Amino acid sequence: MLALRFIILFLQTTTIIYILAAILFSLAFSWLLYFYKSKALKKIDYVLFSLRATSIFLLLLLLINPSIERQELTNEKPILSVLVDNSLSIQHFKSEKIVTNFVNQIKNNLQINNKFEVHFFKFGEAISVLDSLSFLENQTNIYKAISRVEAFNKNTIAPVILISDGNQTTGNSYPFINIKKNIFPLIIGDTIKKSDVKIAQINVNKYSYLKNRFPVETRIVYDGIKNVKTQFTIQHKGKIIYRKNVAFSSSKTVETISTTIASTEEGVQYYKASVAKIENEENVENNSKSFSVEVLNEKTKILLLTSFIHPDLGAIKKAIETNKQRSVTINTIKDFKGKLAEYQLVMLYQPTVQFESFFKSIQKEKANYFVITGLNTNWNFLNEMQSNYYKNATNQSEEFGAIFNNGFLTFGQKEIGFETFPPLDNAFGNINMTSKFDALLFQNIAGFKTQTPLLATFENDTQKSAVLFGEGIWKWRAASFINSGSFQDFDTFLANMVQYLASTKKRERLSLKYDALHPANTPIFINAFYVDKNYQFDARAKLNLKLTNTTTNVVQNVPFSLLNNLFEAVLNELPSGDYRFEVMVENQSILKTGQFKITTYQIEEQFTNANEKELKLVANNTNGKFYFPSESKQIITDLINDKRYVTSQKSTIIHQQLIDWKFILMLSILFFAIEWFIRKYYGKI
Repeated sequence: MLALRFIILFLQTTTIIYILAAILFSLAFSWLLYFYKSKALKKIDYVLFSLRATSIFLLLLLLINPSIERQELTNEKPILSVLVDNSLSIQHFKSEKIVTNFVNQIKNNLQINNKFEVHFFKFGEAISVLDSLSFLENQTNIYKAISRVEAFNKNTIAPVILISDGNQTTGNSYPFINIKKNIFPLIIGDTIKKSDVKIAQINVNKYSYLKNRFPVETRIVYDGIKNVKTQFTIQHKGKIIYRKNVAFSSSKTVETISTTIASTEEGVQYYKASVAKIENEENVENNSKSFSVEVLNEKTKILLLTSFIHPDLGAIKKAIETNKQRSVTINTIKDFKGKLAEYQLVMLYQPTVQFESFFKSIQKEKANYFVITGLNTNWNFLNEMQSNYYKNATNQSEEFGAIFNNGFLTFGQKEIGFETFPPLDNAFGNINMTSKFDALLFQNIAGFKTQTPLLATFENDTQKSAVLFGEGIWKWRAASFINSGSFQDFDTFLANMVQYLASTKKRERLSLKYDALHPANTPIFINAFYVDKNYQFDARAKLNLKLTNTTTNVVQNVPFSLLNNLFEAVLNELPSGDYRFEVMVENQSILKTGQFKITTYQIEEQFTNANEKELKLVANNTNGKFYFPSESKQIITDLINDKRYVTSQKSTIIHQQLIDWKFILMLSILFFAIEWFIRKYYGKI
């Protein structure tokens, strides 16, 4: 009776109504089957009535599926996340024992574990669950560690203990991170400021041309209060090629040195920038930094043919020859006696019928060429000499402004203010493009932006060509100087065009991408892109890398892994030194070589002090509190006594079924079967 009352108490009213209706329906149906209009009732009829009514009721009970609701109360402790800096800088500050001892204090403290559900994590460049500490991570990303913990414990009470020196080498700035958790930093490392001078950054291009000069920009940072003097040098193969005396004070803490270095040798060249040790400086690991430049030897000869003198010719020659690896020869049609094969690019300035023999030679030899048209161009002749475009020109002239095409992908070119440049002059008429082209610039006619190209490139098999529909490009060079204060932007633009057109290299089936210089103990990635004979990416290929340490002659073989639409080889834990490598494709006579250098530079060892300032900021901005190692017990006491973190009670409504559907179904089938056999026995079927 008590059990029945309990079940009725928790059953919903609608469920009770459904059950009563099922009972009435099963009784009524069975009564109609066995008793309605029956004149002589036998005992067996009452048995059959009971079996049928019970069977039908059980089936209806399966459909109703009655359940009861019950409330379950659970206690939830607040979560305490412990983030442990596992980077080399902790080892550099000789604070490994301080960190491990504090972690063990938290693990073994019963009061902390009774009050909190404690989660331990370690982090360097990435974050993971703490199993053991090595203090060998080469990068530190505090921002990522904090944000990941915020994501793990979203919408929960979860204070964070951050055990770190606060020195971050990668990632976003963490002091002002948007987080709802209270952060309690334990500041590891020396907080007493010591005088230190370091090379913070070097900016240099990856490539230079032989006999050119490349710029190097070095940023030196001083941390101290005394007036100091030191010397900055750049070395190449052990010889000092540049030096400068620098001075610092409490008010002058940064010095940016810009210089240019001559490219005297072909290939990858390694340089070392250093600043001399100052008085009482302890950390000299950050006083030097290496960089590399690949020097290319690609002398390019360009022929500029014309039938008359124009200011454009001088502007083009000056712009191209700013790169000393390129030379431009200007010749009139009548005076030229040389051979086109001696030049990597032929520029045809405003062609007329006098250019016929040159066009025939260009087409015969499949030479690359650049046509510049203008008011003196013979369009009937030019339309016959090539098949890339056709212009219905008139005797009237028109001005054409430029619109930069952001979707131009043939080669890299940035917007240098083309739309502000003066318009070019050309004959009036419609242009029809009859070959596939890529437009770097479109035409702007009297303020109306069109999709007609002003400067376009073409590729027909192995031949490259380009056309500029207008004269007066000398005005663009002058306008670029007015806009930026130098000719560099315009000269670079024309250099990009010339470099693309002058290149006679066929597309290579195997190309590599890698850096020539790496800090110690960092993973090295070498990417390879391989295509089949139809120049489609071939994911079926197997690529292998043969790596040789040129000092020890130790050889390693590393297979490439397929990663999306490229192949990648990852090299880890290589000692400092010089390396060369070969990349081979299995079952193909295709091979590529390269070289790189691993320096002794350790980014995590460049810090002289803990970043006390930023750790205090992140504590204050998140309503937490910062501590020093001598206060490690205090942080535990404060968290235990902090009334913001209390165990909460959570109620959960649980729906529990009252019947076992398998048992009820089998029972219903059994009653139907018994009824059928009895009816069969008494001849009622």
